[in-house]
Amino acid sequence: MSELCVIGSGYVGLVTGTCFADLGNHVILVDIDERKVSMLQDGKMPIYEPGLAEMVQRNTVAGRMRFTTCYSEGLKGAEFVFICVGTPSGVDGEADLQYVRSAAQTIAETMDHPLIIINKSTVPVGTGDWTREIIERNQPQPIDFAVVSCPEFLREGSALADFMQPDRTVLGSSDPAAAETVAELYAPLDAPIVITDIRTAEMIKYASNAFLATRISFINEISIICERLGADVEEVARGMGFDKRIGPHFLQAGLGFGGSCFPKDVKALANMAQTHGMHPQLLNAVMEINAFQRRQITLKAREMLGGSLNGKTVAILGLAFKQNTDDTRESPALTVARSLLNQGATVKAYDPVAMENACGEAPALIPCDNSYSAAKDAEALLVLTPWNEFKQLDMRRIHQSMKRPILIDGRNMYNPDELRSLGFEYRGVGRGYNGEGLIAADDEQTA
Repeated sequence: MSELCVIGSGYVGLVTGTCFADLGNHVILVDIDERKVSMLQDGKMPIYEPGLAEMVQRNTVAGRMRFTTCYSEGLKGAEFVFICVGTPSGVDGEADLQYVRSAAQTIAETMDHPLIIINKSTVPVGTGDWTREIIERNQPQPIDFAVVSCPEFLREGSALADFMQPDRTVLGSSDPAAAETVAELYAPLDAPIVITDIRTAEMIKYASNAFLATRISFINEISIICERLGADVEEVARGMGFDKRIGPHFLQAGLGFGGSCFPKDVKALANMAQTHGMHPQLLNAVMEINAFQRRQITLKAREMLGGSLNGKTVAILGLAFKQNTDDTRESPALTVARSLLNQGATVKAYDPVAMENACGEAPALIPCDNSYSAAKDAEALLVLTPWNEFKQLDMRRIHQSMKRPILIDGRNMYNPDELRSLGFEYRGVGRGYNGEGLIAADDEQTA
């Protein structure tokens, strides 16, 4: 059993602290946001993550987890301090490190005994060394400490399982003994532990996210080609995925990537490269394709509605950037919703858990209680987040309630032939094998 302090009650901090408490450690979570701390003390969650509320309650009741706004209370008796604060994108795509700086300064001013300080925030390469300098500069008197980079690889919607059953744990430090001590803390997870220098550990995080984002943009570019030439990207991806060198993961064509990690991490890595005199062509293309993919959905809606969205009623199912989360940061669905609104459409919307966040960002949305009320009297229905509850909708009922049965399947959740047999005007993403793509291609070649 160890004594842990976690700085930040956002997604990474709350999940990290809760999981370590569930492993039997004593955890005190520190956040300067009094509202968040008050919510957590009252048993309310500031974020939605399946299973998290129950785990927080269990460990709070057991006395293994506490919440405070006070750094001195959090650091008292702590062996390990985790920095889990936000690093949002700056003006030029660079990571904004103001919260990391503030946490490091306050730790330095407050600590009264040796600590191992573990940075879990996604930070530019070199931040670990920078953090050490900040702490050394702001200590009232010299106290031993070590800085370890331990990047997080949590996926929203499956974060608890990702923490408890990780593919690997990455640790980077200029102090090998500190890294080995942190490795012992993670040993109960029974996963491979990669120990390296601190800058390499920081780069592993960025390289991992950029590679996954690249796979998504690659299959989305293929989807555009498939749609034009009359191929089905779903079958293309399935055929590719059997190749052991490729595998099936992150080959789902759709609206592109969003959320709090991939967009900002690709931008930050590109910014690092540019700042050091390089030209990150591939990273720039990944971001361009991602933005273009979102525009494609709006273009399809406008085309199917006769060339204009002005005065049309459009329904959207799904506003979170992915299923099983209420996170709408960089949500492709919300980008599409704003584009529709900007072009004069009335937009009705439903999401199982993200309605409050979405309406806060796009107040002109008309919130609906369920999928059926959203679809009622709509001239087009756009399915933009692949929630499980959208998979088994009564599509006959949906069809009968719509003013015009246009369905744009932004996540390729449905069987095109089945929906067309019900009378829907169906368009998916990269699903050109219905004769239309082939005709378009043939016409172009003979023109």
